[in-house]
Parts: sequence; C-alpha cells; structure tokens
Amino acid sequence: MAALVIAEHDNASLKGSTHHTVTAALQCGGEVHLLVAGSNCGAAAEQAAAIAGVTKVLVADAPHFADGLAENVAAQVLALSASYSHILAPATAYGKNILPRVAAKLDVAQISEITKVDSPDTFERPIYAGNAIATVQSSDKIKVITVRGTGFDAAPAGGGTAAVETVAAVADAGTSTFIGRELAKSDRPELTAAKIIVSGGRGMGSGDNFKLLEPLADKLGAAMGASRAAVDAGYVPNDWQVGQTGKIVAPALYIAVGISGAIQHLAGMKDSKTIVAINKDPEAPIFAVADYGIVGDLFDVVPDLVKQLG
Repeated sequence: MAALVIAEHDNASLKGSTHHTVTAALQCGGEVHLLVAGSNCGAAAEQAAAIAGVTKVLVADAPHFADGLAENVAAQVLALSASYSHILAPATAYGKNILPRVAAKLDVAQISEITKVDSPDTFERPIYAGNAIATVQSSDKIKVITVRGTGFDAAPAGGGTAAVETVAAVADAGTSTFIGRELAKSDRPELTAAKIIVSGGRGMGSGDNFKLLEPLADKLGAAMGASRAAVDAGYVPNDWQVGQTGKIVAPALYIAVGISGAIQHLAGMKDSKTIVAINKDPEAPIFAVADYGIVGDLFDVVPDLVKQLG
C-alpha cells in the first residue's frame, strides 16, 4: 500500500501546503510518493526529495504542465493511479481543481478537507462550517482525499533522501489553455503561511481605515486579512478573505479587529493557537473563541497597541 501526494509548486519551489499533505499521507500507512508535474521543475523535485518521510519523487516534466492546468495534471495522476491506495492533494485552489476530476474518472467518492486520519480507511472532516466533525469511512479501492493544512503539522523540509524518478508525461489534453495570471504583490507574508495575522472586519468602516492596521502588522511582521463582510463591502481585495469561503488559516497569533465573529469567519480561523479580539460590542461572538479580548473602540485601541510595541 502506498500513497501518492500531488505536489503544489511553481516549478521552482514547493508550496507549504505540500508539506502538510505529506504528513497526512504518512498517517495513512505505507510508503509516500510525491508527484511533481511541471515544466523545468527540477528544483521543485529536489525540494520534494528532501522532505522527511517521502520515499520516492515522480517527475513528469513537459511544457503543458508549466501552469498547472487541472485537465493535464489530473490525466497524469490517473495514469499513475493504479499503483496507489491513496491519492492526496492540498485543499487549496490547486488541489480542489484537480482531485474532483480524478475521483470522477476513478468512479470513487472524494473525501474533502480531512483534518485527521483515524485509520487508512477512516478520516475526520469538518461539516456545517466547522460546527461538527464527520467521521468518514471509505470502502473505495483508491481513496481520493484533499487535506486541510491546518489539521496537520508540516513534514520537515530536510532530512529526506527520496529517490527521484522520471515518469512518462501524458499528452496535452488540449481542453484548456493558459491565458495569463495577475498576481497581487505584497511585501507581507502569504496569508495561509503567516505565523501572525491581523484581520479587520466590517467595524473598520472603510477601506481607508484598514491603513490603521498596517503599523500593527508591520510591528509584528504579520500578514493582513479580512472578514467576508469587509471584502463584500469593497474595503479590501478578496484574496484577503479569511473564512469558510475564503482562506483557512491557523497562525500562532490571530488578531481580529472589528470582526463580530460570524460562523463563516470562525470556520476559517478558530484553529489559531492564540486569538486576540478587539471589538466595542462585549456580546460579539468573536469573544467566545478569543483567548484575549479587548472591549473598546478599535480606533483608540489599535494605535495604543502600536505604541506599546514600541
């Protein structure tokens, strides 16, 4: 029995989500192999081989894998699938785009966003915006699984000595074409990988008022996030959104400013190690999950915090 992990990467380096997925795969039992499908992706393959616990890295290198088109990567996974009992990918936009195609072609039920492995055929996953945990047992010959990174520690990036093997690349499916990509550039840490996050909500009042949070984020070296209400109001870009329909995060420190604590938002951040809430409403639901709460006007509290941090 072996598990295949689909590596998320940019051809030059692996994404952190891959390391969390490897940990989940190791808990499924048996060997763990990593598929790196890309173009000129040797550097990413070297990083994959160094991950502790990985026994083999399969490299499919072809121009049509350069941009991670789901149709092509899914076809490559299907070509290798017969050798595996488990196929796993991160529960990111990348993994969610690929694995449903694989599950459909294999005629199996995908198990989405697992947070725990109970046994090789039994897994736990959140439902109802994280308010309940479902235990799912699968009798499918091949388990197709997406992994919520916040549920698993990252596998160590060094210490591994996996063999690197080149596999025959499948032909270009020809059903999709990469046109372009527009990326938001920021000097701050990536939201899903940040150890500290400062998030604002509807209580910020406007997009300009989010600038009030920047000195605090700068002092802490934090990423900036937002609630869905703030994003829907147009205060900040949607790639800042934390929550069930945004990004799932679990930093060491999460500071929620002017966020009431709707279920949708809590589902995306309640696994944070330490939660600090700042809200003028003492009855705000966010205080129910916060480790530390400050009841007060954020426009007074945040500048005071910045001063205290020196």
